[in-house]
Amino acid sequence: MTVEDLNTKLYEKMYAEQKAFIAEFKNTFSENLLSKAYELVIREDLLFFFEENDLPPKECKALLREKKPLEKLFNAWDHHESGHMDEIMECIEHFTSGLVKQEKERKHSECR
Repeated sequence: MTVEDLNTKLYEKMYAEQKAFIAEFKNTFSENLLSKAYELVIREDLLFFFEENDLPPKECKALLREKKPLEKLFNAWDHHESGHMDEIMECIEHFTSGLVKQEKERKHSECR
């Protein structure tokens, strides 16, 4: 089996797993909705990664041996320390500095 075949098989398995998760998500009671919404978004991001990228054969085969590889990856993500808040802060700073610059340019053009 080629690397591409392995990765396609893994993606298809995780895609089916995600479809089942979404079906379950639609039946979730409202008290669980917020935590499930976060999980849904992260799982979609993980799935997107596999749609666009290939893993080496050993890693791909290791995930294929898992009953629910996407769930395992989400749990790994959920316990992983990341720079997510740093990325959010960087986005906010970039966006607001652009707003400040626009405001400054607007005031400058009004003064003319």
